[in-house]
Amino acid sequence: MRKYLWPMLLCLLLTFSCTGKKAGAEMEVPEDSVADSSEVVIEDTLELLITESPMPRAADAYFDDFVFNFTANKRLQFERIVFPLRVTEADGQTKMTDKSQWKMEHLFMRQGYYTLLFGDDAQMAHMKDTAINEAIVEKIMLRKNQVKNYFFHRVRGAWMMYEVRTTPVEENANASFLSFYKRFTTDSVFQVQSINETVQFVGPDPDDDFNVMEGVITPDTWEAFAPQLPEKVLYNIVYGKPEAEGNKKIFLMRGVANGLEVELRFKKVGGKWLLMKMTT
Repeated sequence: MRKYLWPMLLCLLLTFSCTGKKAGAEMEVPEDSVADSSEVVIEDTLELLITESPMPRAADAYFDDFVFNFTANKRLQFERIVFPLRVTEADGQTKMTDKSQWKMEHLFMRQGYYTLLFGDDAQMAHMKDTAINEAIVEKIMLRKNQVKNYFFHRVRGAWMMYEVRTTPVEENANASFLSFYKRFTTDSVFQVQSINETVQFVGPDPDDDFNVMEGVITPDTWEAFAPQLPEKVLYNIVYGKPEAEGNKKIFLMRGVANGLEVELRFKKVGGKWLLMKMTT
């Protein structure tokens, strides 16, 4: 994601680091954000720059590149929604929303990170598949036990959003894992109990910026390595049509404008999800 925006972002980062001032307006850090205030400042300014710059036509080749622009560029967002838009609320009521009624949807842009869920490496490879013509962005509201689904389809080479639908978590393809994840992030005892006897760890070598280190984490040492994970809202992108959940899950968390990246690999063993590997 964002490969067409990195040169612009680098210029922004250099400007910010030299002046120590923000170029955009004040922005409140979301309660469930893992970003600090300086990162949110950069997000605010990056959003302004994206809005003022046309999206490269090549960005439609990958849904990730498109959706990053869609969440930050108001003009583009209104152009890429099929109005009147069909919107179904959690209570089942459906309404047709006109362009004048639509409010800018920033999705993950303002929380400083985004998350993805995959069943295996083959599903993860769909991110780079230019043949994908359908996608769903899921806003998973864990405390409300709801998922807000944004449906997209590529029409004549251009991604368009044609429906928004809110459904219970129980109806989601990742329902079992999401139920587990909700408890995993809020119950420290349960979290330790959900660590495999040995968890493979891969991370940056503190003594060598160009190297990685590998090791093993055990339940009794987990607290020293445990990453900060979102507890209220997750975002996920379904590339193509939803697939059955399976007994493996890859949880990926990436920063929007920083180097944050955490990959957790889980496996269901005897009906119980266990963390098997962590990469940072």
